[in-house]
Amino acid sequence: MWHGRFKQGMAEMVKDFTQSLDIDWRMAECDIQGSIAHVRMLGKTGLLKVDEAEKIELGLQKVLREIQNGTFKPSRDLEDVHMNIEARLTEIEPLGAKLHTARSRNDQVATTTRLYLRERLKILSDDLRELLKVFVNNAEHHVNVIIPGYTHMQQAQPISMGHYWLAWYEAFKRDSSRLDFALDSLNECPLGAGALAGSTLPIDREMTSEILGFSSPTRNSLDSVAQRDYMTDYHYFASMLMIHVSRLCNDLINWNTQEFAFIVLPDEFCTGSSMMPQKKNPDVLELARGKTGQVIGNFIDLLFTLKGLPMTYNRDLQEDKRGLWASLDTVESVVRILTALLAKVDVNEKVALSGLENGYSLATDVAEYLVSKGVPFRDAHMKVGKLVGWCIENNLSFEDLTLTQWQEHIPEVDEAMLKILSPRESVRRRNVFGGTGFDQVMERIQEVNL
Repeated sequence: MWHGRFKQGMAEMVKDFTQSLDIDWRMAECDIQGSIAHVRMLGKTGLLKVDEAEKIELGLQKVLREIQNGTFKPSRDLEDVHMNIEARLTEIEPLGAKLHTARSRNDQVATTTRLYLRERLKILSDDLRELLKVFVNNAEHHVNVIIPGYTHMQQAQPISMGHYWLAWYEAFKRDSSRLDFALDSLNECPLGAGALAGSTLPIDREMTSEILGFSSPTRNSLDSVAQRDYMTDYHYFASMLMIHVSRLCNDLINWNTQEFAFIVLPDEFCTGSSMMPQKKNPDVLELARGKTGQVIGNFIDLLFTLKGLPMTYNRDLQEDKRGLWASLDTVESVVRILTALLAKVDVNEKVALSGLENGYSLATDVAEYLVSKGVPFRDAHMKVGKLVGWCIENNLSFEDLTLTQWQEHIPEVDEAMLKILSPRESVRRRNVFGGTGFDQVMERIQEVNL
């Protein structure tokens, strides 16, 4: 470390406690990317001679190759990725001592982190797009498959399985929009903000911002090194996505049980039991559901770190990346394995449809039919509710009732109603915008056009 302030070197236990190589070494290539932009700017503005800037850039390129081929072994004594790279650069090219002109580790860290996070989020965005395609493909494949829809984990109304898949498409599409927002929120370049106040030297922040592919430099040097909003924007996206993952997995886990048996999970995404030979366990779905708490926890961890910090940079912020990396790794792995699994999920149409037998999921259809005949909805609701109670007491389903029995309880019922009283007709007739009607589902599939 280059410090003239201290008379004694850092204690070994302090080196261990303060080092961040286990967190930030993964950003090494992005750190060099930022340094190359910085040194080019120093050369253009005359803060370095042109040949000095060129030699430093060649040195940085050599360090980059050493990192990529694994010959560069960072030292804990140099604390972090940034100081390790600068030290190695200076060994290769003594002019490297000029690289840090008009730069602080504060704006350097902020820039490097944004560069690295941007790379990862762009990859994640592509992965998420593949997951959306699977939802749409499954929806198209299962448009005409009818399953029970649930509220309160009780059978509610028949729905198209295609409509179910599209419900998850809509949820994850919103997640995709949140990811786009997170990408946009990190699209300003902090480089040049210095430690907190900018620089007295004539730097060109627009130049470094453009080289690094940002939309513009950050507008306030204090905020540049203090804020981590772009991280919280990512964490919010990740937390909502994993909540959706957890809820989806919960459905599929339930529907894979013998009690439901609506779906069949692919063998290659399930495990057996160490004791019970018959078991086919949905471990991938359970693990994805279980990882949700970790991702949310990483979000909360960062929020608590930020809430009490004074302006501007504080060393607490070194810990901002630990949970970030863990969350990124988890979300990427979950999205990829879920995409592969869902593409192979099969639906047991006969079993799903049979789940609607002997139930009363068409009760709302009866009430709405009565409304079409002029009966006020609350009166219709009461009439049908009483009939359901009578059927339960007499162990009868709607399918068991004759027209005479219907009319004894609800005089307004006629043969026309009995003809439409089926799960398939129930789904078909819900042909309102956003409804589960087959035509509506197909219209949305064509509209998506991924």
